[in-house]
Amino acid sequence: MKIKLFFLAFIFILFSSQAQNIRLYVGTYTQGDSEGIYQLEFNTENGSLSNKQLAINIDNPSFLAYSPNKQYLYSVNQSEDGFASSYKINKDGSLSLLTRVSSYGKGPCHISVNKSGDKAVVSNYTGGTVSIYPINEDGSLKEAYQIFNHNSGNEKSHAHSAKFFKDDLFVADLGRNTFYQYRLRDDSSDFRRRYFIKMEGNPGPRHFELSKDGQFIYIINEYGGSITSIKKTEFSFKNIDFDSTLDENYEGKNKCADIHLSKDGRFLYGSNRGENSIAVFKRDTQNGTLDRIQNMSVHGDWPRNFSLDPTGKFLLVANKKSNNISVFKIDKESGKLSFLHSTDLPAPVCLLF
Repeated sequence: MKIKLFFLAFIFILFSSQAQNIRLYVGTYTQGDSEGIYQLEFNTENGSLSNKQLAINIDNPSFLAYSPNKQYLYSVNQSEDGFASSYKINKDGSLSLLTRVSSYGKGPCHISVNKSGDKAVVSNYTGGTVSIYPINEDGSLKEAYQIFNHNSGNEKSHAHSAKFFKDDLFVADLGRNTFYQYRLRDDSSDFRRRYFIKMEGNPGPRHFELSKDGQFIYIINEYGGSITSIKKTEFSFKNIDFDSTLDENYEGKNKCADIHLSKDGRFLYGSNRGENSIAVFKRDTQNGTLDRIQNMSVHGDWPRNFSLDPTGKFLLVANKKSNNISVFKIDKESGKLSFLHSTDLPAPVCLLF
């Protein structure tokens, strides 16, 4: 009887441990020691990272995105020519390349997939174009069917990120200092420009987050060291808040990078490259305004991207120049961060749960 109970307890502990581990993919730059996309196991109970493996050998997979069912993965391959790639996720977490298509612009830096999983959009930083792709049922990418070119005669575009939200496509253009909204045409798969917001000065809008209901948009500005908060109105948008991401005592150079809302929408996080910190904001869920409450060191150098785990209990930072991933515990009540540990990995620039 004791042996049977011991065996059942062992099985329970084994399966509980496995249930706590989820997969994390890491996009990298491959000019140095990195070889492509890596996978690790992340423990959602204690925040540990383990079992680092190369998922696929591929060049400069600098940004990653899942299909909605998480059976496929997509990346941009940041190079002068520029590519977007699709992969099948195998049972062991390794990746098999399905298709590799032109990004239709130099220096692709961001990719995202719509909720239904039948479209992907790529932002080309150097080329200043935004390319929209159909996705086949087997997860593979077709060639782009619609391409927006934001360059004008006297202004150079640097499209830095784009996301779908219902029938809308939003684009942050760092070069033109403009935030664009495109709307899906009736009875068509094409998008047309509906509205745009010209940012004052030269803040350099880079990445953005939308509230779950789509009523509020938060744009992190690379050059400005700031976050612009926007609210939807009946016919357009209006600015409701503007906040610095930097500590009052910091006087060095800085370039903001990534931005994310907490799962419950009560807190917002942004990364500072230079100050090398995560700026933590408390968010008023009614009027959408922000109040900065913490600047936490990333325990590394150049936090290009970061991610919150699916439980909302941890925040992980990809520190490109120091070749490490830092893990932080999130205080559920205050939203503030406390450092746990760091894991070495070459040139990490994107984290995907």
